Amino acid sequence: MKSSARVRVLTAACGAAAVLTAVTPPATAQAPDGKTLVVIGDSFAANGEILDLVNTGADTGCAHVPTSWPTQLTRRLELAPDDVQDTSCQGGTIDTSGWTLAHQVKRAMADNAFGARTRTVAIQLGMNDAWGAEKPVALSMACLSDVLAGCGREAAAQGRAPDLDAVTGRAYADRVRQAVTYIRYYAPNARVVFVGYPEIHSPGQESACASVLGVDVVQPRAGAVTGFLDRIDAAQREAAALLQADFLDSRSVTTGHGACTPEPWVDGIFDPGTELFGFPWHPTAQGDSAVAGAMQELISEG
Repeated sequence: MKSSARVRVLTAACGAAAVLTAVTPPATAQAPDGKTLVVIGDSFAANGEILDLVNTGADTGCAHVPTSWPTQLTRRLELAPDDVQDTSCQGGTIDTSGWTLAHQVKRAMADNAFGARTRTVAIQLGMNDAWGAEKPVALSMACLSDVLAGCGREAAAQGRAPDLDAVTGRAYADRVRQAVTYIRYYAPNARVVFVGYPEIHSPGQESACASVLGVDVVQPRAGAVTGFLDRIDAAQREAAALLQADFLDSRSVTTGHGACTPEPWVDGIFDPGTELFGFPWHPTAQGDSAVAGAMQELISEG
C-alpha cells in the first residue's frame, strides 16, 4: 500500500476511534442493563420507501417500514419496541461516509442499548462503502445504467466501480474490528451477527436486471456490480469467521427470488408487481420476512 493510501486508512481508523472513545462512560457510572436486540445497518435493514427520502433528517431520521426485517423480527420474538434498538439508516456505511458503524454504535450506547441483557447485535453494512487502495469507489447505479460503456469488470480499473480485489474478508474484519470489540465489552452476553444481503442476482452471473414500470430491463455488461455483490457476501462470511461472530446467509434464504424472477423478493423501479414505491433492489415484505425468520431461527439456536 502506498503512503497516500496508508494516510487514508489511518485517518479513517483514527476517526472511528475518536467517535467510539467519546462515548466511553465514566468508570463510576452504573452499567445499563441494555436492550435485548440491537440492529445496526444500512437501507437493507431500515428499508423504507422512495418517498421516505424527503423526510430523512440529519440525525437518524430514518424511516423503518413496518415490514423491515428488524421490525418483523421484533414481532416474531415478542419483544417490546423499547427493548429493541434499531439504528439502521439509508446510506449507512462501515466507515466511508454518512451514518457510519461508529456513529451507530455511539447512538446505541447513548441510548443504553448495550448491557448484560443484550442477546443479539446484528450488523448489516458494507454495500455503500468505498473499496480500493488508490482510488476507492462505492457501488453506484450510474455505472449500471451506463448504456454505452456498460458496467463490466473493467469498470473498476476505470474508477467507475469498487475494486473487487479489495473486497475481502480480512479487509472487512479490519474495518469493523474495533466496533465489534466495543460491542462485546459493553454487551458481554450478546451474539454478534453479520447479516448478509439478499439475492439480487444469481451468484456468478455477469448481467443484471431490474423491473422498470413492470418491464424487465437487462444490462448485459454488469460484472462490476454482480461481482461486487458476490464479493461482499463472501467478505462478510469470512470476516465473521475471523472475528468469531455469526453470519446470517440471507442469500440462501432468498435464493431464486432475485430481480426479474417469477416471484421477486426485491423491488423494481416503480414496479406494480412488487412494491410501487419500494427502494429498487431492496427487499419486499416477503423478502424481509424470510430474513426475519432466519434470524429468529439463528437466535433460538443460541
